[in-house]
Amino acid sequence: MADWARAQSPGAVEEILDRENKRMADTLASKVTRLKSLALDIDRDVEDQNRYLDGMDSDFTSVTGLLTGSVKRFSTMARSGRDNRKLLCGVAMGLIVVFFILSYLLSRART
Repeated sequence: MADWARAQSPGAVEEILDRENKRMADTLASKVTRLKSLALDIDRDVEDQNRYLDGMDSDFTSVTGLLTGSVKRFSTMARSGRDNRKLLCGVAMGLIVVFFILSYLLSRART
């Protein structure tokens, strides 16, 4: 801005304005380049996340199939007879006891 005070002729004013315009254009070009780089980084990140989510979707689909099959087998076993129900009840009780023992041991290990 100090150049304005020294400008004596219209040619000097145009030269000062031209330099100022070029400086501002260069500044704008560098900002646009940074924004473009940022947009490309965001695009790459979004594509990676979409691939990750697609993989999770297929994993959940396969797990759903496994769980559905397991529930069907479990239901069939529970309905099949008295001996299986006793076995199933014993396994459930055993799992509950194991759970409480493990929780007790973990709480003791933390203190």
